[in-house]
Amino acid sequence: MSDLTQRQIKILKCITEEFIETAEPVGSETLERKFNLGISSATIRNEMASLTQLGFLKKSHLSAGRCPTSMGLKYYVRNLMTPKNMSVSDEIGVKEKIWDYRNEFERLIKETTKELALRTRSLAMATTDQGSLYSYGASNLLEEPEFYNIDVTKTILSLMDNSNFWFEIINKAGVTNKSEEVIHLLIGEDLGMEHLEPCGFVYQTYEAGPHRGILGIIGPARFRYQSVVPVVDYFAQLLSTITR
Repeated sequence: MSDLTQRQIKILKCITEEFIETAEPVGSETLERKFNLGISSATIRNEMASLTQLGFLKKSHLSAGRCPTSMGLKYYVRNLMTPKNMSVSDEIGVKEKIWDYRNEFERLIKETTKELALRTRSLAMATTDQGSLYSYGASNLLEEPEFYNIDVTKTILSLMDNSNFWFEIINKAGVTNKSEEVIHLLIGEDLGMEHLEPCGFVYQTYEAGPHRGILGIIGPARFRYQSVVPVVDYFAQLLSTITR
């Protein structure tokens, strides 16, 4: 991956966080007005053009503003964001919700998926090594502007009945074992379908006794990653330890 200058990194971070917050392309005037970058609007535009050439940003069809690409979003998550970890009281609250089901795996995976959807206000999904797929929270998608597009929403909902699709893209992404703590991200074109370009899939692997699979959330590509990444990771770790 291309090495970015500190100025480019700062601009990419600002654009990504503004896009996550507003769901709108970000222009140089906005950056100059809202962020103390200490450089002119013309210099900001030049750096945005460079970041676009490098593949971190893309130009909007509707304005002169830029949005982060899937590569830009992944770079932000891996290198730039500051995670907002769950509070101890929230962690205890989640554990109490699912503790009673630790010896009934099917009920445990259902309740864990439900609780993850409620905590992240996303569509939560889990798979098992038996090929089953569990989901909860489809109505949460309708709160995000990306899913006002009926084609996007229909595509996501139809895929909830197609476990093969999810197993295929997970396998293609090369899921490794749970000892790798890095969260898994599939964003935009990673999902392999035109209508899924505005979407993101954040997931982690789990090993619950003899059961293995993934647990994650589906939503807009501009997830509030600072908050949802630690939540997904905690849920997967909890699922992996609660059954031991």
